[in-house]
Amino acid sequence: MQALVSAFEATRDFLELGGPVLQLIGWTILFMWILILERLIYFRTGLKELIQESFEYWGRRTERGSWNAQQIREAVISRVSMSANKGIPMIQTLVALCPLLGLMGTVTGMITVFDVMAISGSGNPRSMAAGVSRATIPTMAG
Repeated sequence: MQALVSAFEATRDFLELGGPVLQLIGWTILFMWILILERLIYFRTGLKELIQESFEYWGRRTERGSWNAQQIREAVISRVSMSANKGIPMIQTLVALCPLLGLMGTVTGMITVFDVMAISGSGNPRSMAAGVSRATIPTMAG
């Protein structure tokens, strides 16, 4: 139980160190992994059933050589393909979004550094450290 509490506290401290952009990156990554896991589960269960149903449907047809039959075959294949690719563009978008959010974290962290430099001057490295961590941690996470 103590290990779980210390892991939770370490995660909380890490999120606070990175600022609000790191929290946004964390939610984005969580949503992306939920979509990935949904697709993996579907590939192992639902897609196999759909492919089996499609084979059975095509196997029950007596006439397979005409143009009409070929169009029906392509429609069945297209239905399976569309079902397999559902949700993939959203995952691809989230994958492309994460580095951009990391860059946004860099910019917001550097703005914090420049604010500290404007207020206290450039000679106080301790006060700039918070802004530097807010710049580097979201970049790494993104």
